[in-house]
Amino acid sequence: MSAQPDTYKSVWDAIADTPEQAANLRARSDLMRAIVRIVASRGWTQADAAQRCGITQPRMNDLLRGRLSRFSLDALVNIAAALGQRVRLELEPV
Repeated sequence: MSAQPDTYKSVWDAIADTPEQAANLRARSDLMRAIVRIVASRGWTQADAAQRCGITQPRMNDLLRGRLSRFSLDALVNIAAALGQRVRLELEPV
């Protein structure tokens, strides 16, 4: 009889070493996706979005391409604030 494969609640749980790392990845991913939606809804070019967010165009390219490892939660909160957004975190039991 073969062993059952591990099952995870999310991809972040599967790739993170600890629940804390998974939570950080999940928060960054959610925030990054929200920023990408805002930029797309406003029809900005990467250069426009970068200027409005106070970052370089190559950095905006990284964000829009979902390069999560290149952004801290702090950096993403700052970018969201530059877009006129208030960031709110929710806690819920696991």
